[in-house]
Amino acid sequence: MDLDHDACYRALCLRDARFDGRFFTGVKTTGIYCRPICPARTPRSENVIFYPTAAAAQEAGFRPCLRCRPETAPDLGAWRGTSNTVSRALALIELGGLDEASVDDLATRLGVGERHLRRLFRQHLGASPVAVAQTRRVLLAKQLIHETHLPMAEVAFASGFGSVRRFNETFQALFDRAPGALRRARGPEVPAGPRGEINLLLRYHPPYDWPAMLEFLRRRAISGIEVVTENCYARSVQLEGAQGTVSVEPASGNALRAAVRFRKLSALPMIIARLRRVFDLGADPLPIAAHLAKDPTLAPLVKARLGLRVPGAWDAFELAIRAVLGQQIAVSTAARLAGCIVAAHGERLAEPEGDLTHLFPEPQALATADLTSLGMPRTRAAALSAVANAAMADPHLFDAARGLEDAVRRLRSIRGIGEWTAQYIALRELREPDAFPAADIGLKRAMEIRDGRGISSSELLDRANSWRPWRAYAAQHLWAASA
Repeated sequence: MDLDHDACYRALCLRDARFDGRFFTGVKTTGIYCRPICPARTPRSENVIFYPTAAAAQEAGFRPCLRCRPETAPDLGAWRGTSNTVSRALALIELGGLDEASVDDLATRLGVGERHLRRLFRQHLGASPVAVAQTRRVLLAKQLIHETHLPMAEVAFASGFGSVRRFNETFQALFDRAPGALRRARGPEVPAGPRGEINLLLRYHPPYDWPAMLEFLRRRAISGIEVVTENCYARSVQLEGAQGTVSVEPASGNALRAAVRFRKLSALPMIIARLRRVFDLGADPLPIAAHLAKDPTLAPLVKARLGLRVPGAWDAFELAIRAVLGQQIAVSTAARLAGCIVAAHGERLAEPEGDLTHLFPEPQALATADLTSLGMPRTRAAALSAVANAAMADPHLFDAARGLEDAVRRLRSIRGIGEWTAQYIALRELREPDAFPAADIGLKRAMEIRDGRGISSSELLDRANSWRPWRAYAAQHLWAASA
């Protein structure tokens, strides 16, 4: 990724918050890398090097600044729209794609060669895939050190380190001091507790339309596994054989506050990654809005909701079942049917929390279940069973791997999944920014209201060509306007 030195230095001198997360500054005289908004004295131009990511700066030998704390910078997807392969690779890395696998394994899942993947990472991120994964672990650990009172051993496992020894060695090498020495607020260490309670901040680049996000999730909330109140979203979760809950609400300083209750601390990086996907925290809303506002129909919608995000999904199989249930029926009806499936086939939480009483059923539970007894047509029940069987047969069925067209083709091979359903799954679960369910009734109605005439699916698809590569965000604007 090319960074103009003079332009970056001007942003650095102004401490321009708009560039926070877009680049990091390595200071050659101190060996430290900082955010553009760092309050430290501005170094001279000849003493700085600019990097597109924290991983690139760290791999070059710089250590994170203790004042501006690079781990608190918004995680912007600066590579989006530049390399879809890198985008998908980062999504897999966030979900643990390199925890127990090699770069070659990751490249195979993406359908490219290992050398080509490394070249793309160097070109767009300035760092190798392994360096990106390691930097994420280090910065998460540093965030937990600063924002919690967890003992260092719990910080190590909660941030993805395989051992306390490796954790200590990494911090000693990077910061020339033990991890505990980085904790500013001295006080008694407080373990995560019997239920693994942890509170932390998930940062984003403003603006953020939280009311629209919450309303979207509220209308689709499934009884028993999701609760949406006036300003908070909560749900039950299951990972690696353990149960728990998460809740998210807005916080000050361009961040959401997540309360995680999960006994298995080693799952925290995956929980954070999934929450960031659900709330689309990696998006850079201003460039997306500027592109979509070129269309006169979308311009007023974009102006009204400048920080609109595309809500993601917590679990791929759950989203696929939701999508099939939502075929040609109202959103509220689909949510009610999903609640019936949860009540009939979902596992009950060992420790319920209020209205959070169940977990979403696993594929094994729905593969052979008689779903017609819940009041749905046989064809719909058969489609749900087909999705469950396909998910059991292919663990990587819902991976954001080889691109939108490949994903849609794979999904459409499942009985009962058509173009609309495949595009909807790609939009919310695979996080494809250009996914677009053109046959959606809500989208066509929204366009009809604004254009004053009826529009077919093919006409809408042609119209959406100018919205690329952000058609998913255009769809979200139309849905929000019609809602």
